Amino acid sequence: MQLIKCYRVFGKVQGVFFRSSTARRATELNLSGSVLNRPDGSVEVVAVGDPVALETLHRWLHEGPKLAIVHQVEELPCDESMRNALPASGFSVLRI
Repeated sequence: MQLIKCYRVFGKVQGVFFRSSTARRATELNLSGSVLNRPDGSVEVVAVGDPVALETLHRWLHEGPKLAIVHQVEELPCDESMRNALPASGFSVLRI
């Protein structure tokens, strides 16, 4: 069963390769989705896949890449319709 999860990550998470590292980790976990820098300095992650892989990604988001300093990870309500806006496969690094 494939689930969809949405997260917002706060802290020093922009300019530290957070998006590319998240996409790499998600790909290793066979997840699809996207990662995006937000104007407020946070990073938004939308991921689709196996529940165990999603939980592994969630735990990883609390640490992030080496240069990141993560203060908080929020799980956000995720509308199933968001799945249609995601790539069919793979993990995309988006820009606003």
